[in-house]
Amino acid sequence: MRFPTFPTLLRTLYTFSNYSSRVSTQYKALQPLTRGTVLKSMPTIPFLSSFFGTSSSSSSSNMSHPVQKTDDEWRAVLNKEQFRVLRQKGTEAPFVGKYDKHMPEEGVYTCAGCDAPLYKANHKFKSGCGWPAYFDNIPGAVTRHEDRTLGMSRTEIVCSNCGGHLGHVFKGEGYATPTDERHCVNSISMKFSPEDKVVDKTDSKV
Repeated sequence: MRFPTFPTLLRTLYTFSNYSSRVSTQYKALQPLTRGTVLKSMPTIPFLSSFFGTSSSSSSSNMSHPVQKTDDEWRAVLNKEQFRVLRQKGTEAPFVGKYDKHMPEEGVYTCAGCDAPLYKANHKFKSGCGWPAYFDNIPGAVTRHEDRTLGMSRTEIVCSNCGGHLGHVFKGEGYATPTDERHCVNSISMKFSPEDKVVDKTDSKV
């Protein structure tokens, strides 16, 4: 018996979760049910939808950031998919993001919502996870906090300047990087500028 590859499995889960989310929404519109009933009849759907869909339970929505906009103001500057990921904490499909296999030697990745610098090109590494991976961020650019969706505790990362959802950070996975961390970031949450230079003040000499 031949088992599917990891990329194929991730794409299948993503497709199924999106389909399940749409069917679940239509079903509830036709026949309103209590949350308990829906979870009992479709136990796998909430799990998959929360992984690849959107989440509104995160505490970051209550945090204060320098850049503040209403949802309507964000919709005016973001496309539909950017808004879903950055402002509604969605997740893009694996292995299809613009920056998944993007490996420049120089440049800076910035927030797609507010243009704040987030990661330097030399922070990026090949993880094979299906999303852009970074072992560190520009100091102060990323804010971490606990995310308890999926019935587990993870560490969500957001742009410190505008609060836009970037992804999650994982530690102790055994990657040969200086921090042994993997910032798993949605490509659509970022832009890339090959010309930008970030001065690391810790490396400067007086």
